[in-house]
Amino acid sequence: MKFVDEAFIDVAAGDGGNGCVSFRHEKYKEFGGPNGGDGGRGGHVYAYVDVNLNTLVDFRFSRRHEAKRGEHGMGSDMFGAAGEDVTLKVPVGTIISDAETGEQLMELLTPGETVLLAKGGDGGHGNMRFKSAINRAPRQKTPGWPGERKSLKLELKVLADVGLLGMPNAGKSTFIAAVSNARPKIADYPFTTLHPNLGVVRVGPEQSFVVADVPGLIEGASDGAGLGHQFLRHLQRTRLLLHIVDLAPFDDGVDPVEQAKAIVAELKKYDAELYAKPRWLVLNKLDMVPDDERVARVKDFVKRFKFKGPVFEISALTREGCDTLIREIYQHVRKTADAELPSIDVDPRFAQDN
Repeated sequence: MKFVDEAFIDVAAGDGGNGCVSFRHEKYKEFGGPNGGDGGRGGHVYAYVDVNLNTLVDFRFSRRHEAKRGEHGMGSDMFGAAGEDVTLKVPVGTIISDAETGEQLMELLTPGETVLLAKGGDGGHGNMRFKSAINRAPRQKTPGWPGERKSLKLELKVLADVGLLGMPNAGKSTFIAAVSNARPKIADYPFTTLHPNLGVVRVGPEQSFVVADVPGLIEGASDGAGLGHQFLRHLQRTRLLLHIVDLAPFDDGVDPVEQAKAIVAELKKYDAELYAKPRWLVLNKLDMVPDDERVARVKDFVKRFKFKGPVFEISALTREGCDTLIREIYQHVRKTADAELPSIDVDPRFAQDN
């Protein structure tokens, strides 16, 4: 499926139906009185959060979405039927903004949530509404109110616990394929990942977390170079970032430390809050390093990079060190998630004595 994380749409709620001018006509009733009904309201436009969707591709070629207008009022006290509503299905993590002003209107994070995007217009009044003691035969009616019309921007930020950072060909796709159910494209050349991949990592019974792999970053990404800057938004909801570094690059002239520093600089330039997230260093491709050089190469990297956080040494290809890393990630994610839970005040009457 083609991954689309941004779309622009126009939504138009239905107009309300017009009121009716009508009078009662029956045999032997000369003055039947007004009986024109009201118009029906226009259809609303809703957004529904569908957990089965993970892209906005449905809106790429279907931009305008209109609800039906309400039926007009009729005689014999008959009101018009309401217009049919329109429900747009969007994935979890969708942000809806005003396309003209850029104002963020809502953020949809709860599966099954339904929100109103555009309200249908109210129906007009029929002449029966204007009957009074001094106006026995009103001929007034009102037209239906127009429905709301909006131009909206839909933006998707995927929900993941852990995000992967790194240069192209650092082994991020190999890692996510090794530890999760994701099956991204893997090849021995850079830029094989063209869109975010999500994978569920199973740690044990009812123990899991979600990891997101985005296209690799290169120097100048925050200024538009490469693809990674387009998808950094998907890392903004993560609880932990894994900075994966290729410890054995094919080109001997490439310095892993300089590459890692470039990634950190781009991250800080893109978003200060993203830069401040917990970040672990994962030195990958140990299977490409001779056994007698591993310790020295790792120490040299950490010393020159001046990294003060947790450091893990793995080989995503052989899964060496991956199990330990997964367990540590799960403990961190679980601890962070528990800390985010709101505190609940317990009624003293129901508190148990210790």
